[in-house]
Amino acid sequence: MYQKMKENKNEHEQNQNQNQSQDQDQNHILPNDMKRKRKRRCLMALGIPLILIFLLFIIILILALTVFKTKSPKTTLVSASLDGVAPSVSLPSAQIELNITVDLKILVKNPNHVSFKHGQGKSYLLYEGNQVGEADIYPGKVPATGSATLPYRLTLEADKLASNLTGFITDVIGGQLVMQADTRIPGRINFLGIFKKHVVVVSECQLQIAVLDMNITDKACKDKTKF
Repeated sequence: MYQKMKENKNEHEQNQNQNQSQDQDQNHILPNDMKRKRKRRCLMALGIPLILIFLLFIIILILALTVFKTKSPKTTLVSASLDGVAPSVSLPSAQIELNITVDLKILVKNPNHVSFKHGQGKSYLLYEGNQVGEADIYPGKVPATGSATLPYRLTLEADKLASNLTGFITDVIGGQLVMQADTRIPGRINFLGIFKKHVVVVSECQLQIAVLDMNITDKACKDKTKF
C-alpha cells in the first residue's frame, strides 16, 4: 500500500513537471509569434500606402505620355483681304501715296485634351525682310480639341519703306507686291495644374498683291510651334 502511494506521488510530480515544461515552451513560443505578427502588420501598414502611391504615379505617367501628351497647336489662314486705295507714285519726285491695310483671319486648332490659353500675340508685316507694319492680337483661350478664329489688321506704314524705297516703287509700277505676314502667339497648356507647357505658335504667310486691283492673288503659309 505504501509502495502504491509512493508511485502515485511520483507520477503526480512527473505530470506537474511536464505541465511546467509545456507552459515554459508555450511562454517561449508565444512572444516569437507575436513579434512575427507585429512585424507583418508593420510591413502591411507601410507597404500598402507605398503600393498605392506607386500605382498613382504609374497612372499619372501613362496619362502624361498618352492622353495628356502636349501636342502642337496648328494655324490656318482662313481669310486675307485688302482695304484701302491702290498706291500711286509721282515722278520725277518719286513721291508715294498709299493707304493699304491687310485684313487677316487665322484659325488656331488645339488638338490637346485641355484648353490652350494664349497671351497677347503680335503680327508683323514685312517687305523684303523689313518690318513695315504691325498689329496686336488680343489674349484668349482655345477650347480643348477645339479651335478659335483670330482676326487682325496690318496697316502698311509709309515711313518704314525708306530703307527700300526704290524696290517698292519698282514693284508698284510693275503692278505686283510681295509681302509677308509673320504672327507669333505665346500661350500655355496646363494639365491638372501639374504639367505646364509654354508654347509659342508661329505663322508665316507670304502674300502676293495685285496693286491695281487691290486684291491678294496668291498666298502661301506655313506654321510651327516652339516649346
